[in-house]
Amino acid sequence: MTDALVNVENLRIGFAGEGGSLVEAVKGVSFRLGREKLGIVGESGSGKSLSSRALMGVLPAHARVEADAMSFAGIDLLAAPPRLRRQLRGNRMGMILQDPKFSLNPVMTVGKQIAEAIRLGDRSLPRAAVRRKVLEVLEAVHIRSPERVHDLYPHELSGGMGQRVMIAMMVVREPELLIADEPTSALDVTVQAQVLDIMDEQVKRRGMGLIFISHDLNLVSRFCDRVLVMYAGRIAETLDARRMDEAQHPYTQGLLACLPAIDGPLTPLPTLERAASWEEARP
Repeated sequence: MTDALVNVENLRIGFAGEGGSLVEAVKGVSFRLGREKLGIVGESGSGKSLSSRALMGVLPAHARVEADAMSFAGIDLLAAPPRLRRQLRGNRMGMILQDPKFSLNPVMTVGKQIAEAIRLGDRSLPRAAVRRKVLEVLEAVHIRSPERVHDLYPHELSGGMGQRVMIAMMVVREPELLIADEPTSALDVTVQAQVLDIMDEQVKRRGMGLIFISHDLNLVSRFCDRVLVMYAGRIAETLDARRMDEAQHPYTQGLLACLPAIDGPLTPLPTLERAASWEEARP
């Protein structure tokens, strides 16, 4: 992929353990991302969110982040000063978190929070122009009554509407990279499909690169272009999302075998038999 938007090579993330020892949570992750939808799946603790937060530059100060290379749009993120990283976040890189109840400010209306994101990029915009832009982006994420929602507080929103507002806040600045960390896990199937359609529409229309983090293999295989399967801080394998059935790694094969099917046998689902070799570095 010669025109990669994101390039990560041998990313390692560690935290101090007992006695000053270093505990590695991410152990040599490498991937590239173009103007596409890249899914990252794996169990909790496999390093999915840590890897994406390292890319965004929002890990805590006590985390040790090392890599042979980590770049975004040709910018060396390892050498970039903090001020440049802050400028990239929200402007050219956006992140949608898992639960809007914990991500939105409970004492600010929806309109004010989106307006704040707009003004971070251009403080000279008049108030009327900002309000018009807020209403436009709310309408773009299929909120039927943008005028009404504009004046609501987060606790007055449903789960699906809250996620739409989060998407609106991230795309209003038209970022080149969007990271969505479990954005649909708390939604019912119907609302989940609507949110995914909105994200797909925004990615295609704006030409963004998307990293979609999830536990749901079926969802990722339908929505994404490629899939990274992570296990114990490493990438087990990379697959074309439409060819998940061709998985070679026993971990991915085990995850697929554990998925229930409506027309499947009425026998207990198989358990995942793990091997110590899965945690070893691949050649």
